[in-house]
Amino acid sequence: MTPTRFVLWDIDGTLLEAKGYGWRLADRAFRQLYGRPLVHMVPLAGRTDRAIWTDVLDRHGVPGAPDELITVIESLAPGSHAADAALLPGADAAIHALTAHSTVVQSVLTGNLGPVAAAKLGAVGLGAGLDLRLAAYGRDHAVRADLVAVARTALARLHPGTSGITTILIGDTPLDVEAAHAAGARAIGVATGRFSAAELTAAGAALLLPDLTDTDRLVAAVLAES
Repeated sequence: MTPTRFVLWDIDGTLLEAKGYGWRLADRAFRQLYGRPLVHMVPLAGRTDRAIWTDVLDRHGVPGAPDELITVIESLAPGSHAADAALLPGADAAIHALTAHSTVVQSVLTGNLGPVAAAKLGAVGLGAGLDLRLAAYGRDHAVRADLVAVARTALARLHPGTSGITTILIGDTPLDVEAAHAAGARAIGVATGRFSAAELTAAGAALLLPDLTDTDRLVAAVLAES
């Protein structure tokens, strides 16, 4: 059956809490490249790693694009373990419930780099039900909204005839919501991260959930016609 719903999950603050894993990994990479630690924090929530590491280099006085730093981070991730990562309530059940609907295909749209995302998902046992061939990661673009096209292109390649599919972004930050609107997608806000329900509603979330524990409500929202 041809899918009619393309669900793209944010990872951090929506499905799990990684508790600083990505920053620690970047610190290792930065020390390896430049011989000193990361000391200047930059805004993280809802941003892509390409944007984050560009700002990090600038704050630390390192000229140029972040591609070398990104490459080293990606090389370190497969041999590391996100030991402190914790699954957020209802996340596994929500993904599993949507897999019961043959018209729904699920993946991730995340600011994380691909190997970093894989390490986080693996640490909490997530992955089944998510088709990571369709994922969009933070290496691809600095602007989160531009990642939607990456995921849609992958979907069209694997599922011909889905060009008009309803795309639904599920995330915990206003940038997730704004990315959905910019790409003509629907946004479901989940108030499990740093942003309040009021902030997500103000950003324009079509539906606001306090968390992912109300599986029936989430599934109904995904399957709704508008």
